[in-house]
Amino acid sequence: RDFNERCAQCSEVNWGLTDGGRFYCKSCHNVTERTREVVNTDFISNARVQTISKGLRKEEKTDGDCEWYVCEGFQLVLKKQAEALEALGVCPQMKDKILCNFWRCYLQKSKQAYCNRPAGETVKALSVCDSSTDVDSEPERPGLLHLLSLSESEGDLQTDCSFASSTSKVSASTSVCSGSVDGRFYLMKNQKENLRMTMPMTLSFCYMALLWLREPMTLSDLLRFVVEGHIPYLNVFQHFPEKMKLCGLDLKIFCVESWPAYEEVYNKMLELAAFLDLPRFPDITDSCFLHPDILCMKYLMEANLPDELHNWTCRVVKKICIGEADFLTLVPGNKSTRKVKYDVLAAAVIVVVLKLLFLLDDHYEWLLSDFAEERNKNNKEGGPYFEFKKWYKVIKCSLDVEQKKLDEERAKYLWRCEKPLFYSAKKKSKVLKRRQMVVNLQNQFGKLCGSVRPAEKRNPSSFQLSWSEEDTNGSCFHGHSLKGILQEKCGLLTAMNPDYWLCTVKLCTEKLCGHLAHYREVDFPQSYHFVLRLFSFLLRIQPSYIHDEVCMIEHKLFNKRLCKKPKYNRGLRK
Repeated sequence: RDFNERCAQCSEVNWGLTDGGRFYCKSCHNVTERTREVVNTDFISNARVQTISKGLRKEEKTDGDCEWYVCEGFQLVLKKQAEALEALGVCPQMKDKILCNFWRCYLQKSKQAYCNRPAGETVKALSVCDSSTDVDSEPERPGLLHLLSLSESEGDLQTDCSFASSTSKVSASTSVCSGSVDGRFYLMKNQKENLRMTMPMTLSFCYMALLWLREPMTLSDLLRFVVEGHIPYLNVFQHFPEKMKLCGLDLKIFCVESWPAYEEVYNKMLELAAFLDLPRFPDITDSCFLHPDILCMKYLMEANLPDELHNWTCRVVKKICIGEADFLTLVPGNKSTRKVKYDVLAAAVIVVVLKLLFLLDDHYEWLLSDFAEERNKNNKEGGPYFEFKKWYKVIKCSLDVEQKKLDEERAKYLWRCEKPLFYSAKKKSKVLKRRQMVVNLQNQFGKLCGSVRPAEKRNPSSFQLSWSEEDTNGSCFHGHSLKGILQEKCGLLTAMNPDYWLCTVKLCTEKLCGHLAHYREVDFPQSYHFVLRLFSFLLRIQPSYIHDEVCMIEHKLFNKRLCKKPKYNRGLRK
């Protein structure tokens, strides 16, 4: 009542008190550094003692657990992921300027913070509070009074964000089914309109920020770094502060027991961008890493294919106009434009070029390979001709080895985290005792049988397969020539192969299907399937997604000939 200064943010005089003794504005929820003056006459008569809060609440040593909300847990997850991306070399402004603004906008749009809570909407957890309240308190949660930047410390995150009002004494123990205040109600809410936050959506936030900055990291790279453990995602709640008690239904929200799926993260990113009403993203020009010409160069190097193929990929990109900024740039909410998966698009362009030159029908590519082998025996000058058969053997051997390693790592992965989890406070002692017993047994059996050291974490790299021209075994094909399969016509190099077979004559238009074309391995040549398998391993996605993009590119490339509908399609074999 004695504090009559106007709020610096909304100019209102409507103050309340936080649990820490600081003033907050009930109109806009702004928190000031001013504290309440306390008069105490119990130990000294006629003396007035003024207590001033020093620093932030993270310096206050209080017993017991703190109050926290589900959105604060997700904020901490995003903070850890952003820090990991910065350690991988991402632009430092991603966390504080881009991702933080996206997160604040999401909280405001979903009416969790930075807004006036709608009438009649109260925090249900406060129903267990004592009916007696102070004159300066409210029976409703003011909705995250002060959300700090993602760059703030963990102490700030778990204190200044987590108090509701001076009399909302809702401890973690009052929420019987969860450690968070609103965990028991979070999964019950129908938040389709507000796009309820989930763990895969944290990766969607990160990818959206990377795309906004046009960082040289594709979605497949992001998900691969997650699986390799370079970006916190699985068991990330282990990084929560000790005072943030996690149990019960909180585990269904933050505990992940599956690898992140490409389609789910990508689709949620598109929904997020539209939900936040974001403007058109920065243009993807030919100088950006995400442009098909640059990504094709990367994947050609990783797939150990000749450098000369890059000229052909550039010709295909230019021919069907998929290198234009208007096609590549994301426009949220625009349903008329096709959303581009940059890594999948580049891989599909390479597959189409291989079909143009080698046909990939389990027959023609082997004939060309035999021809190139004979020429290489007699050709002692210049670079060697590219042999598809030899390339197939080298890649298959390496691919089988890497795929086996990946499968073994996934099979041996321990989904249970080191930090014990419990669904209720009553079972905490039993869980801790059982956990300690399991650790002791593992140590004893390890000493008896000689425990194997766990596999070391791979160093982060943009390339999963690396090839060097210095190798003496001839396993690198980057410098090999395509002269054996090309011919000059009207001043341009064209393929000796005049034929081409389409993956599908008609694209699927069913929205519920989710695919432009159906893919089954038995319906296509083995050479084509092997190439799809190679790029599906590099991108860690299903071959059917690359097959969809191949069909889309083919219909753009042969659109005029398909629309003519001739009686006999010469040069186009189904």
